[in-house]
Amino acid sequence: MSKNVNITPSGIKKVLKNYDAKLAIAEFIWNGFDAKADTVHLNFEVNELGTVETIEVADNGYGINFEQLNTKFDLFYSSEKAIEVNSRDEKHISTIHGKNGIGRLTFFTFAQIAQWKTTFQKNRLLLDGEITVNTENINNYNASEVTKSQKDKTGTSVNFYNITISKEELEGDIIPFLKSEFCWFLELNRPKGFSIIINGTPLDYQSFIEDSESFTLTYEESNTSFYCKYYQWNNKPHKELSRFYYLNASHEEVYKDYTTLNNKGDEFYHSVYITSSFFNDFDFQSKENNQQTNLFSKVKYLSEYKFLHNSLNEFLRKKRKDILHKTSTKLIEKYEQDEIFPKYENDFDKSLLEETLVNLYEVQPRLFISLNVEQKKFFVRLLNLLLASDEREHILETLEGIIEMNAEEKESLYQLLQKSSYAQ
Repeated sequence: MSKNVNITPSGIKKVLKNYDAKLAIAEFIWNGFDAKADTVHLNFEVNELGTVETIEVADNGYGINFEQLNTKFDLFYSSEKAIEVNSRDEKHISTIHGKNGIGRLTFFTFAQIAQWKTTFQKNRLLLDGEITVNTENINNYNASEVTKSQKDKTGTSVNFYNITISKEELEGDIIPFLKSEFCWFLELNRPKGFSIIINGTPLDYQSFIEDSESFTLTYEESNTSFYCKYYQWNNKPHKELSRFYYLNASHEEVYKDYTTLNNKGDEFYHSVYITSSFFNDFDFQSKENNQQTNLFSKVKYLSEYKFLHNSLNEFLRKKRKDILHKTSTKLIEKYEQDEIFPKYENDFDKSLLEETLVNLYEVQPRLFISLNVEQKKFFVRLLNLLLASDEREHILETLEGIIEMNAEEKESLYQLLQKSSYAQ
């Protein structure tokens, strides 16, 4: 069966222009997990000349039901507006990634031909089918007749031919990218044994982990326990901001939400996984004044939930402060190297200015981002003049109107300003 629709190959490629080879291969892996696979294989063959001859992405998911090809393939080609690249960041669940299966169209970034071989179940019977797409006619797909399968389980493998990327690109660019794309997701599903296998070897993203810690929080009044796993990543996971992931007693993700420490201008990339039977029947959408709340559901305004989040926010705040303190030391060293500081009249002036900068950085690192050398000099030397003037007492007041500070941070900065030898 051959299917052709109105949108042109150039139209499809134009809509998907933001995809490159690493994003495309990641999409095919996501398609496997979306199909309820727990294992996805990425295999590639290299010939004696070092050229990549074939690439395969295979999963043990539920396969592609040929009776639903009109929703699996046809809709992708109906119009350019129907094909959109959507971010996962707006979602509160990680189990469904793809929308409209656009990953199936992106293979043109690294191959000429894509061939799907799938086994799916219909009425307790396993059936096989094949679909082939050529990048030159990407608005056309050929589907085989369905046959009775000789296999004993469902799954899909996609084989790519006439590869346009090199072995060096695969190993030096794409595979490292897969670590940043899937590290948080594989950790989320570690209890269920999820894995990505590359040429027989599990994807190892341990080098992507800067710090990790496991601990249990217990709300003693109801003896409710929360098992928590914290990971700090040494680079930002691709498209996934810092999150809390909530799992029930069966290790199923029931919800995810942002932590309070996103977009702070630092490099504190983290994920926190919280497992508890407390989330077996939990209504994350409920508001405290919502009259429609299920009487048998647990909700966010319960004491256990408030205890959990107060504890985790305090834990993350301390972790971040330790990290920022280390980074602020490097900031001072860099400013010294770039001759940002003014000439000091005495060691006390130097110490006070540097300590003030460290405190400001630990409170709001965003103040120090994207400044060129001249802007850094202006900012630092203006601060130095304020510290040495009668206006220094207004520094804290001015900063409160610009950046958010908790009580401890305000007190720390206040005490620091009081150390000035100019205070009269």
